Amino acid sequence: MPTFSDHFSTALPYDRYLANGTEEQQRRWMQVYDIAQLDATQQQLVAGFQREMKILIHSGIWCGDCVEQCPLIQRIAEANSAKIDLRFVERQMSRELAEELRINGGSRVPVVQFFSEDGLWCATTGDRTLNRYRALALKRLGPSCPTGILPPEKSEVEATLADWLNEVERVQLMLRLTPRLREKYQD
Repeated sequence: MPTFSDHFSTALPYDRYLANGTEEQQRRWMQVYDIAQLDATQQQLVAGFQREMKILIHSGIWCGDCVEQCPLIQRIAEANSAKIDLRFVERQMSRELAEELRINGGSRVPVVQFFSEDGLWCATTGDRTLNRYRALALKRLGPSCPTGILPPEKSEVEATLADWLNEVERVQLMLRLTPRLREKYQD
């Protein structure tokens, strides 16, 4: 059974992951990426992270929810690339984890796994943030999944970005306060 290190070492950084998509898929991801911007306070928060963390996203380059959320996490990682190592793996490429990563009985994406610098599991979350669910509930298009053809509203992007930032900060604080790492770094 492959370990976290095996999965993480074969996962791709954002740009290389996107390069595997069609031109249309890349365009959809980039339109959300272009809308997503951390404000100065958010940038300062992420820049202040002291612990290294690894984030592995099980995604689908084709998936509307991934289109509308993964570029936001990339923006967060870019704000402190020295402390946040973000990688992506196509869900179909990680079949051995499919059962372990099921949410509400289904194979959903994105699923985001957070790990310490030395590969210890900290948290798993997905498939949508609270604000993403709220936006979908308002639109209520039925059982079909969003296509990502049209970009989300800027206010929705900002709210979902804040949700993801809260989760990344929560794990960062977990790493910052854990006795094991405090002893290692003498802080």
